[in-house]
Amino acid sequence: MLKAKWLVPVSGIAVLGAIGLLWLTGTLSFQRESPSGQPSTSQPVPPEFATGEALFNTHCSVCHGSSAVGTNQGPSLLARVYVPSHHSDASFYLAVKQGVRAHHWLFGSMPALPHVTEDEITQIIPYIRWLQQQAEVR
Repeated sequence: MLKAKWLVPVSGIAVLGAIGLLWLTGTLSFQRESPSGQPSTSQPVPPEFATGEALFNTHCSVCHGSSAVGTNQGPSLLARVYVPSHHSDASFYLAVKQGVRAHHWLFGSMPALPHVTEDEITQIIPYIRWLQQQAEVR
């Protein structure tokens, strides 16, 4: 049997290299997230997102801030890492229903919010996506 003493060190170097690459490209950040842009203050919230805005303000803004810009308790949802191609609508849904272990922020884990209904989540997510569009988060 061939012993591969080099396998563990090489694997470790590869993992560290991948983490470094993700960090350098901005995909992975262990800092407090800051928005890549601010939502347009001149653009009123369209009527189709008004209920989502009210629900976001009730259930989410205490941690994610007014207009999802973040607070010292939770990250901005306008940060590049939350673009739909990286965090799908389903991931937002699961975050609310199951909570999320802290993985690219320093705020601690997000607890599940069992009092937020499925219908409310489906109204909050389009509001967040609209805010991201206003902030040109792509």
